[in-house]
Amino acid sequence: MNGALPFIAAAALLALALGLLARRGKDMSLEQWTVGGRGFGAIFVFLLLAGEIYTTFTFLGGSGFAYGKGAPAYYILCYGTLAYVLSYFMLPPIWRYGKENRLYSQSDFFVRKYDSPALGVIVALVDIAALIPYLVLQFKGLGIIVEVAGYGAISSTLAIWIGAIVVAAYVMMSGVHGSAWTAVAKDALILGVVIFLGIYLPFHYYGGLGSMFAAIEQAKPGFTVLPPHGESLWWFSSTVLLTALGFYMWPHTFASIYTAKSATVIRKNAIVLPLYQLILLFVFFVGFAATLQIRGLSGSDIDLALFKLSVKTFDPWFVGVIGATGVLTALVPGSMILITAATLIANNLYRALNPAADDRQVSRLAKLLVPVVALVAVFFTLKGGETIVALLLMGYSLVTQLFPSLVLSLARRNIATREGAAAGLIAGVATVAVTSLTGVNFHAVSWLPPQIQDLNVGIVALALNFIVLIAVSSATRVTAAPARAAAE
Repeated sequence: MNGALPFIAAAALLALALGLLARRGKDMSLEQWTVGGRGFGAIFVFLLLAGEIYTTFTFLGGSGFAYGKGAPAYYILCYGTLAYVLSYFMLPPIWRYGKENRLYSQSDFFVRKYDSPALGVIVALVDIAALIPYLVLQFKGLGIIVEVAGYGAISSTLAIWIGAIVVAAYVMMSGVHGSAWTAVAKDALILGVVIFLGIYLPFHYYGGLGSMFAAIEQAKPGFTVLPPHGESLWWFSSTVLLTALGFYMWPHTFASIYTAKSATVIRKNAIVLPLYQLILLFVFFVGFAATLQIRGLSGSDIDLALFKLSVKTFDPWFVGVIGATGVLTALVPGSMILITAATLIANNLYRALNPAADDRQVSRLAKLLVPVVALVAVFFTLKGGETIVALLLMGYSLVTQLFPSLVLSLARRNIATREGAAAGLIAGVATVAVTSLTGVNFHAVSWLPPQIQDLNVGIVALALNFIVLIAVSSATRVTAAPARAAAE
């Protein structure tokens, strides 16, 4: 056994132990299991939100994108900060409405706001379709971390299976409480490890940050600035907008909002989390440091950059510490995704078919669905080959389609109707699905201006969504008015 494996194994066991112990003294009702009894303070809510935000994407995707793409990676630093500013104003009313109506999921919010169980089913299906790639992202990252950090002693496939079993076990037992306690260990490790790597590696190999960027510019001119075409300023701006608007549309992030004990908790997190975003700078520094030290990574292999450089630089025991941190960055968000996906299926699909089902039945079914969802994600993880960033952006393109109808529902007078909300969402999701499945993009349309060609397809789908929403809402509101008048 090499010196790295004990640390990696310890991280998995720690996650399992914390997750199982978190249920002590609590009756795991649907409300406790899903939203923690709506009693989490600022620290636990912070840990949950940070646990979902700083995932294997932070560890592998951010550094890999900086290694493989250069300046386009900067979008990752921008969108979170914009989303936090938006959250200060948007999330408190969502929390209040969720508490007043005892909501468990994002789909519940749409059902109540639009008085439409059918819209709730559509939202639940979109949520599940977006969550599976995000869970695949976590399992894919876990496999990479364990295989590379463990020097090949444990295969990626075996690591994925072990991780899925561990996270499914403690999620079934402790729900969101297990996620919160595991996030404590994860955040403590990630702060220390990422900051150390981001400072040490550039100084070790280049003598400093300035020297590193000068060396990269000399070897690869223009690598640290946005290209004129492709991932250009237009791609950058549209991608930042898409991901900022979609940031809190992820259904597992939405569920974390419900766990807060007050609106003040939400606002405190909106103030503090932008500072936490600075951690991403150190992740980028690692990716840039690897650019001239680790040659030949391309395609989905760019996600290996951080660990390839770490293996080259450090003793096995410290690579194990880095690997242990990476394991927790996969398990914490993975657990929240499993909770949310299982709740959506049980509470918003099964209950829609069987309205007589009570909370006890739904809770039992949700827990039983956890290993099923995990198995589906493992299947797609072992089958797929997308890079971590590509998987995340595909999920963002889907969940952001929920933004127009959700924001409009927060207004004193909602101009969107249930028909308009459903039609806009379907139009946006269909656009994303067609482009994702066929690989079609605007670059194939040669007569379009370069600026339009470079736009993120998700933002175009969002614009189409909004147009359809407004048009259908106007039409259905006009037809509904005479019917109401006649009834009176």
